[in-house]
Amino acid sequence: MPFPIIGIKENQMLVLSRHRDESIIIGDDIKITVIDIRGDKVRLGIAAPTNITVHRQEVYEAIQRERGLAPKVVVEKPEEENREKSA
Repeated sequence: MPFPIIGIKENQMLVLSRHRDESIIIGDDIKITVIDIRGDKVRLGIAAPTNITVHRQEVYEAIQRERGLAPKVVVEKPEEENREKSA
């Protein structure tokens, strides 16, 4: 059984540093390896079971929108704009 990470609360991000050809293991069966680093781009290799889907974030969000599962974004206007319209 894995140990909890002390000081990390739910919905926080664990930040790790890796060099080229170094890996991070998630659970028992997901391995993420830094393949290449060029400027501000990092190429990652991901080894995971075939039943685990892996997508770039923008692809995942597009899939969710197509399924109608994207979170609804509520844009609130600044109070100054609201006061101008009500005056």
